[in-house]
Amino acid sequence: MPKDIQIDLKDYSYNLPEEKIAFEGTRKRAQSRMLYYEKGKIHDRTFFEIVDLIPQNASLFFNNTKVIPARLLLTRDTGAKIEIFLLKPAFKKDIAQSLESTCETTWECMIGNLKKWNLNEALHYSFGEKSNPIHLKAKLVEKEQKLVEFSWDGNISFAQVLDILGKTPLPPYIKRSEISGDKKRYQTVYSKVEGAVAAPTAGLHFTDSILQKLKHKGVKEEFFTLHVGAGTFMPIKAEKVEEHPMHNETMSIPVETIEAILKAEFRIAVGTTSMRTMESLYWYGVMLLKDPGATFSIKKLYPYSHSNQLPTVSEAFEAIVAKMKRDNLKEIHGETEIFIFPGYSFKVCNALITNFHQPGSTLILLVAAFVGSNWRKIYKHALDSNYRFLSFGDSSLLIP
Repeated sequence: MPKDIQIDLKDYSYNLPEEKIAFEGTRKRAQSRMLYYEKGKIHDRTFFEIVDLIPQNASLFFNNTKVIPARLLLTRDTGAKIEIFLLKPAFKKDIAQSLESTCETTWECMIGNLKKWNLNEALHYSFGEKSNPIHLKAKLVEKEQKLVEFSWDGNISFAQVLDILGKTPLPPYIKRSEISGDKKRYQTVYSKVEGAVAAPTAGLHFTDSILQKLKHKGVKEEFFTLHVGAGTFMPIKAEKVEEHPMHNETMSIPVETIEAILKAEFRIAVGTTSMRTMESLYWYGVMLLKDPGATFSIKKLYPYSHSNQLPTVSEAFEAIVAKMKRDNLKEIHGETEIFIFPGYSFKVCNALITNFHQPGSTLILLVAAFVGSNWRKIYKHALDSNYRFLSFGDSSLLIP
């Protein structure tokens, strides 16, 4: 990382009173408030007005990941409650393959009450019809990495098991139990590909009606998949910010979307996960221009290791399209742990739709990198104007 970039985390913190945090979504998605920031000026709007605010020549880029019911509540024979929060498959990188498994799968997990769960101890749960019950067994096979092996009968997929037993993986700061509306409200209306354990929350405000109106206006809509991990909530504890262990997330991008990014006149990322995907794609293009056989894996500080002599967006994305055509690929799969903080030079995104994030978090750093020092002005206005914060909170449209 360049020596002239010095990040003091205290400069990216603020006081967030608990009463400003939204612990459940608004009754109607589009009725959430939206702070509209354009070239230094702030306006208070309601989210349904976004149809009027987005330029006609814009392209919106959505993350269509679907949140899985990743929380399992099981009980030991002693009566002790064990909470298992699925993070990612332990041995198969492809989440879809693990969800499609029909007899067993092993996952890395967060585990509540871990000290009361013995290594290789199995927890049992039965469900289904009394005459033909299905038996689930969860065994702790590695305590340090928190690996849990799940096995079951009944010839159903793990996705079906979770659909029956799993709970909505609400953010860790929401301590309440799941309520009836959570499963639907903590999911975007355009979610499609199962695999996320946290929602891409910027998209929670969109409705089918808004999407139709934007399409009628001429705004283009494009989709890709980045499975959001629980690491998005991980606080920065490292003394040097750049040493924070960034979470690694998997991506799948159709060639049509890559071509759309290449052709777009004005690119709007719907959410920080979309922004991370689009910027990561640029850096993969940079890698391909140096090495046509490069693996699509973006390390967290890779963007900071380059001089100013970089390819254009067109050159980078043309390199990706050329590789996909050469290899006859309809979509490309990769992973990223890109860390975007002040000092980062954005290559792809012209605007960002996002919620209001936790103090001193990686997402605040991303927003500050995008809008500069005005992030404080934006957040002060939001606090003073009683906007609702965090995952279930209100929205913002940021155009630097």
